[in-house]
Amino acid sequence: MKLTKYVPLFFLIFFTGCSSLILKPADFSWPIESVEKVTDNGNVDIARYSISFNVKNLFLTETGDSLAYRNRKLSVIRSTAGYYFMVADNFKNVYVFAAEDGKLKLDNKIVISDTTHMQNPAFNQRPPYIQLVYGNNSVYLTEHGIHNAEGQK
Repeated sequence: MKLTKYVPLFFLIFFTGCSSLILKPADFSWPIESVEKVTDNGNVDIARYSISFNVKNLFLTETGDSLAYRNRKLSVIRSTAGYYFMVADNFKNVYVFAAEDGKLKLDNKIVISDTTHMQNPAFNQRPPYIQLVYGNNSVYLTEHGIHNAEGQK
């Protein structure tokens, strides 16, 4: 009988000790985009944020050309949710990546145009959105896709 009194206490202590420590809110965003030259071996090094990654497959996916990364620049910005948005001149899409175990994993490919390549695309931080400006156009993005200024999909 005495044991049944302590069983609920045991479970309370056990599950309290197993709970995860959560620090919130957290804002992972970068205040401005980084525009970085792609190195000859396909790497982008963003010293300001201590991140580097290889973009050969990104350019191959977008252009179908295995050497399309040469002499190119990549625009990168990080959202408040921690997603990396990437685009380059003459892309038709914005690529959204999530950090995962020492790599960046494609989370979403946002089609901006099926036919027209973007000229001089640039990102702006407009929490909770990422604004993409290209030519005379502007769209608001999240990791899920395109939204209008009011946040309606």
